[in-house]
Amino acid sequence: MKARHKRLVIIVAGLAVLGVALTLIFNAFNSNMVFFFSPSDVQAKQAPVDRTFRLGGLVEEGSLKREDDGLTVHFMVTDNANTIPVIYTGILPDLFREGQGVVAQGKLDAGGVFKASEVLAKHDETYMPPEVADALEKAKKQTSASISE
Repeated sequence: MKARHKRLVIIVAGLAVLGVALTLIFNAFNSNMVFFFSPSDVQAKQAPVDRTFRLGGLVEEGSLKREDDGLTVHFMVTDNANTIPVIYTGILPDLFREGQGVVAQGKLDAGGVFKASEVLAKHDETYMPPEVADALEKAKKQTSASISE
């Protein structure tokens, strides 16, 4: 084999290895991505049923119910236009309470209940996750537009 052919084989093999490595990296990145949805997005069937995603909004007043085991809680997340029931088993953040902003990560079951694996609460009186604030503002605009029609 000539030196020219050897170089060509090495270049092609190197590009093939690089292609395989990039494919593996992008597949891992894609499988670990978690998207954010508001309750209105979930009601509109925009959220995946079989993948993990984040649900954000406000904890609806009067919706927090604890089971006897002390760890399982049921509550409703709202964007003031739509509401989604959430079930979470675990220790809630200290700042979690009704009327406050929340982002829950988990999956939507076939019955429309969001099974949270993680719950995050806002950290002070002025902060709200940007996704939650945007979703609430969007829902407010949709609600006021439908009222004025």
